[in-house]
Amino acid sequence: MAAACCPALIHTRFSAGSGRLKVKTHMRLIAHIAGALAALLLAVQPVAAQSILRDAETEALLDDMAAPLIKAAGLEPENVDIVLINDPSVNAFVAGGQAVYIHSGLINEAETANEVQGVIAHELGHVAGGHAVLNHGAKAATNISLLSLLLGAAAAAAGGGEAALGVLMAGQQAAMGKFLAFNRSQEASADAAGAQYLSTAGITGKGSIAFFKKLQNLEYRYGYYPREGDEYGRTHPMTQDRITTLSDTYEKDPAWETPSDPEIEQRFRRAKAKLFGYLAKPADTLRTYPEYMTDVPARYARAYAFHKDARLAEATAQADSLLRDEPENPYFLELKGQILLESGQPEAALASLRHATDLTGNQPLIATLFGHALIATEERENFIEAEKVLKAAVARDRLNPFAWYQLGVVYANNGDIARARLASAEQQVLSRRMGMALHSARAAEAALPKGSPDWLRAQDIALQAEAEIERRKKKK
Repeated sequence: MAAACCPALIHTRFSAGSGRLKVKTHMRLIAHIAGALAALLLAVQPVAAQSILRDAETEALLDDMAAPLIKAAGLEPENVDIVLINDPSVNAFVAGGQAVYIHSGLINEAETANEVQGVIAHELGHVAGGHAVLNHGAKAATNISLLSLLLGAAAAAAGGGEAALGVLMAGQQAAMGKFLAFNRSQEASADAAGAQYLSTAGITGKGSIAFFKKLQNLEYRYGYYPREGDEYGRTHPMTQDRITTLSDTYEKDPAWETPSDPEIEQRFRRAKAKLFGYLAKPADTLRTYPEYMTDVPARYARAYAFHKDARLAEATAQADSLLRDEPENPYFLELKGQILLESGQPEAALASLRHATDLTGNQPLIATLFGHALIATEERENFIEAEKVLKAAVARDRLNPFAWYQLGVVYANNGDIARARLASAEQQVLSRRMGMALHSARAAEAALPKGSPDWLRAQDIALQAEAEIERRKKKK
């Protein structure tokens, strides 16, 4: 989905090995049939394609949930990213660097923020242990896994659903046997480290145990558990074993009976409903959050459902009801502005979005939405304000291709073609369109004052694009 269509929850394409920009994957059926195989592929292929969601409210929540755990792990919060991926499977992973990737399906499956904190703690154990870097045994397993995926997809396309399942499961077993012999010690290490981080942060491990039990139920639901004596069973720490070990550890910890932070839990329920309303079909959202439910999460989810169904009056009614309860909530103001903007009323959206931007101190994602609304009015004076707003947004968050796109529109409108091309290069390199980024950067470099900061930046982007293009050629 294009970023312009969903400013509050921005859908960005990115690559796990290069910050926050990735490209999409599909194969949802395979994600359900072989969730563990998908985790394997993600773990050993840092450049595997994915698609992420960015939302100011959700990112702030995840950062606050993770901050005490990151500190307990001996890492710096400003250096660790918690990235939300648009994928319905229940999964989380690390793929090099100091970033934890969480699937939207995991958020949907979790009942509490504390459960997600248990997952984050475990993944930080992988980060602190350098496990993504140390996976030397992954290549052979990856080749087998990819082959099984290709064969399974071919069988499914030919109409052989059972054959596809058989190929996938057989391929999984072969891959797991090679990879998980090395991986078992890492998982056990991450479990122990995660338990220690929770303890140090004073956070109960009850959520961690609860989520492991959910995973165990999913294993049995999809038939993904080992037969006696098979290689996977001998090399991978099984969920029940992990539950037993961790229960013994957590129940002895002083934080075991510590209640989860009620404010964090409230924010989690809101963000979870918001995410569901944004991603699910409107009919599914309205079944999950029927109109007799009047709490904040339910109204939040319904606002997105009605908006996606082009039911403007009902969507704005839900947003207005939220604002009556909390008139200074910047995320409710953002929601109201988004609904109006995307319904073709940018002028009406400005007041809400300006107020939300002010309340959050120019939070970059919200400011980008505000800048978009200013541009959409097509009023000259609003373009002047949009340039200031968008420059401030990219200064704080350069990894936002939609903000660069909007800033390029402003520059082009001003007749500043050189900087419009530079903004395009910024947006294109983040979107992994390296050929276009190289062309735009070279054009900007030729037109900008030699030696200026913008000229130097155009050179940097051109060099980055050239290097990536060459890397891709060599890979082929």
